Amino acid sequence: MSVITHIEDLRVLAEKRVPRMFYDYADSGSWTESTYRANESDFQKIKFRQRVAVNMEGRSTASTMVGQAVAMPVAIAPTGLTGMQHADGEILAARAARKFGVPFTLSTMSICSIEDVAQHAGEGFWFQLYVMKDRAFIERLIDRAKAANCAALVLTLDLQILGQRHKDLRNGLSAPPKLTLKNILNIMTKPRWCLGMLGTPRRQFGNIVGHVSGVGDMGSLSAWTASQFDPALNWGDVEWIKNRWGGKLILKGIQDVEDARLAVRSGADALIVSNHGGRQLDGAQSSIEALPAIVQEVGSQIEVHMDGGVRSGQDVLRALALGAKGTYIGRSFLYGLGAMGEAGVTKALEIIHKELDLSMAFCGRTQINQVDRSILLPGTYPTA
Repeated sequence: MSVITHIEDLRVLAEKRVPRMFYDYADSGSWTESTYRANESDFQKIKFRQRVAVNMEGRSTASTMVGQAVAMPVAIAPTGLTGMQHADGEILAARAARKFGVPFTLSTMSICSIEDVAQHAGEGFWFQLYVMKDRAFIERLIDRAKAANCAALVLTLDLQILGQRHKDLRNGLSAPPKLTLKNILNIMTKPRWCLGMLGTPRRQFGNIVGHVSGVGDMGSLSAWTASQFDPALNWGDVEWIKNRWGGKLILKGIQDVEDARLAVRSGADALIVSNHGGRQLDGAQSSIEALPAIVQEVGSQIEVHMDGGVRSGQDVLRALALGAKGTYIGRSFLYGLGAMGEAGVTKALEIIHKELDLSMAFCGRTQINQVDRSILLPGTYPTA
């Protein structure tokens, strides 16, 4: 295997090792995928001001996110079906994040359950919540996250209905996946993945199957999930969830300034500027484009994070320069996981950390809390 130098190397390796339907699930957007592409490409328009003859000794990327100490202001984003990129994927990613010193966020739609991750990777991870119509199930899910000593609850607000992702339709991705001849033949070309899946009992949505009345297998799960995402979700539900949870609450999916004001009013501890990785409303602003206006409007009242398109430590630095207090990586860690399991997630974090550290130094800063838009070239970055 050639030397892995950046996230793209991990992506190429993951594409070779993960079955097509699951790789495409992670690496795709809705409709024309214009927002998915813009999330990444809009970062590249932002240029740095390189400084020289500055003392670069004693550098530190250490920071905090919602009061939690982090080795760098980067968290692993919640991603569904992580355990289908690699066997026991959520456990492996949580373990890598814990060792590195950054938060891991477990998705409601994970393969490994809350309890599995807590038992095998340790407590203190974050849990991401989707609001379902079955409020009794949601209450139990919140209580399970409390019992597992999750350190924060990330409430996703932008998946009341599902954006259409053409690749998933073409690949027959469903619960359970459609085992067409094309899919079977493709899976047969991934022996490493197959051996891993044969060696684990975790092959279904662990937070749901067995925890909902009448949902005991993947077949009954499909009918349940199709009817459960709640289009009536509103800010009153946010208040109800905040009271039920009682701990640190982060609201994910904010793209509009007015929604940011409402997030502040809800009493949340942080918000995440995010368009769900370009997987919901195609044609929406990229996350980095939307960030400055939200920071200007509410950044003094609530911690503003951002998610979407982060593929390097330089992207992290750009987001921090524009006012983000934290960033999230989704696809970047999934590429590492699909490529090399736990070691691949660690490698992704190492790559991003090194790029962040060196780029910060080249811009004349030694402490991450010294980073602001003065490190960027005027006229190249989005403003409010």
